[in-house]
Amino acid sequence: MERTTDYTWTIPRSGGMRVPGVVFAGESLMVKAREDRAVDQVANVAHLPGIVRASYAMPDIHWGYGFPIGGVAATDVDNGGVVSPGGVGFDICCGVRLLSSHLTVADFTRHGAQIMSGLDARTPRGTGKGGIAVRGLLDDVLEHGARAALDAGYGTDRDLDRCEERGTSAGGRPDLVSPQARKRGGGQLGSLGAGNHFLEVQIVDRILDEVAAEAFGLRLGTLTVMIHCGSRGLGHQTCQDQLKLMGPAMARHNINVPDRQLACVPVRSREGQAYLGAMATAANFAWANRHILAHEARQAFAATLRTSPDALGLDLVFDVAHNLAKLETHVVAGEPRNLCVHRKGATRAFGPGHPELPDGLRSVGQPVLVPGSMGTASWVLRGVTDNPAFDSAAHGAGRLMSRSAAKRKATGADVRKDLETAGIAVRPGSVRLLAEEAPYAYKDVDEVARVCEAAGLAARVARLRPLGVVKG
Repeated sequence: MERTTDYTWTIPRSGGMRVPGVVFAGESLMVKAREDRAVDQVANVAHLPGIVRASYAMPDIHWGYGFPIGGVAATDVDNGGVVSPGGVGFDICCGVRLLSSHLTVADFTRHGAQIMSGLDARTPRGTGKGGIAVRGLLDDVLEHGARAALDAGYGTDRDLDRCEERGTSAGGRPDLVSPQARKRGGGQLGSLGAGNHFLEVQIVDRILDEVAAEAFGLRLGTLTVMIHCGSRGLGHQTCQDQLKLMGPAMARHNINVPDRQLACVPVRSREGQAYLGAMATAANFAWANRHILAHEARQAFAATLRTSPDALGLDLVFDVAHNLAKLETHVVAGEPRNLCVHRKGATRAFGPGHPELPDGLRSVGQPVLVPGSMGTASWVLRGVTDNPAFDSAAHGAGRLMSRSAAKRKATGADVRKDLETAGIAVRPGSVRLLAEEAPYAYKDVDEVARVCEAAGLAARVARLRPLGVVKG
């Protein structure tokens, strides 16, 4: 690797690489990327047919399935470009939703225990079922996403305005979602899941960009609610189903890649269109899932404080995904190209003036949500112009330690005690599994956010500090 700037590392083309690899990171963040060989995956992705400009990795890079987590790659749709499920991941459309509020830390000091108990009761989580059960809603959600949940009485119209794609992924094909995927996800709509998914009550403890913070509805000393989850078992099964079709299809299209986990097919092929349709359908489940969880969080706050959600100012700042492949137009070599942009553990980050942003955000850029781990801060950034990686930014702190290694370091009970000693209320789905998500298992989110800004991926707006967490 060659260090080309303070925050850019380049893997020169060699062998079958069609483009170079580029990693955005400082020295400290590169240590883990080298240790777990995630940089090798950056090079492998550079072999994909039709890939343009470079195979990119965000500052939170770590080992993943095929693509590294934090991987970004765009392929030229009109010139044999491929789509790869490994560039999306199993948790299709996993993402983050952030609510602002009028509440202050004094409100949490007085009512924090009751608020956390209310959120605990209204947030189904774990590896199995436990979501809402509304007859016919799943079919509507698979086709219409968050709009279907809104029509069923969840959330507000403004929620769609502040959601990527307005909460509905175009081109969904519910007929391509298998009975097994429906069975796995049917009872999970409106649930958090497990692993690194969470619902967190935070306080805005620092603002670096007053103009953007005002546009986002963030005020110093006020509470926010951050929700991180995805498409649950439905998305996971959909990815598995599609991967089974990719191997034979690759042989028919005469595609060879250095890692079988990079299975791919041309975007314009029958199989490529089928994957995108199935992916969009699973994404619609995820948009609706976070939409419903946010509605339930509002209800928990309102019930505890004996008022309405509107009176609390629990408004959506933004909802953005970090596991999707999207058809977008970008300028490459001076010409606009139709690209399939894979963001796997990477967040879309449109800059000021982008036509897809709603009126209230177009002047400052899209909110970019970068959660940390339990016990550490999270960041809100904004998209900037001239982003070098197809308008993409980091999606979180990024793992520093495997789950098994984290569990060897301390027990879940120890982690819970440490968090509560630090003043963070914890409502875990499983105390034992808390150890997997301990703060020390993740990179320094402050450094990730700083590098995003220094590398021109996004600009820091506000820092959020946790007060209480409902953990999957």
